[in-house]
Order: sequence, then C-alpha cells, then structure tokens
Amino acid sequence: MKKNEEFVQSVNPKGQKSCDSFHNTIEFIGKRWMGIIIYHLLDGPKRFFELSAEIEGISDRLLTERLRELEAHGLVIKNQSDPTVRKVEYELTAKGKELEGIIQAIFEWVKKNGGCQKERMN
Repeated sequence: MKKNEEFVQSVNPKGQKSCDSFHNTIEFIGKRWMGIIIYHLLDGPKRFFELSAEIEGISDRLLTERLRELEAHGLVIKNQSDPTVRKVEYELTAKGKELEGIIQAIFEWVKKNGGCQKERMN
C-alpha cells in the first residue's frame, strides 16, 4: 500500500513524519467495545437495552459512554420519536455506515487467522 502524503500532519522529535488523523482514528475505533457497538448497529437502529443484551460483558455505564463518544464524533445519532415516551434508538449516521467495509474486513481477517481464542498459545 502506498503511503498517502496528504495525511502527514506532524513530525516527531526524531524527524519522522506521522499521521495524527490516521492514528487518532485507529485509536478511537480501537477503544474497548467501540468496534462491536458499531458492528451491532450495522443491522439498523437499536434501543439501549437491545445493544446491552447483544454485547455480552459491557456495563451500562460504559455502553452509555461509548454511545456518547460515537454521537460526538458524528457516527451515531440518538433518535427519540416521541418526547413523552422514553423510547430512544441509536442509529449509525451515513458517516458511521461508511465503516461497514472496514468492520467486515476485520472480521474476515480474524476468521482467516484463527478466530477468537480464549487463551494464547505460546
């Protein structure tokens, strides 16, 4: 893959060029639970309790935090059709849906390279 010079934004103390926006994006998507939340929202809008039930092991506090972060970055929108009813759904924006190919590619890579393993083999 050819490196794209337009993404180079800074030079570190050793004089090496780095891509802050690329690095920050990888760090953001790679945050704990972030990718799996996006993966589940690719199926369409979901309510909080649906996401919580589908994502085993995530706490309500952390799910709330991650959804707020995704919202702040414009990847998720929080829909409340009727303000008198506490029915809120979370949905990927067009920007969030653009991540589908990336998420699917990661899943394919994982399957190709041994899938999920509970323990590492030495």
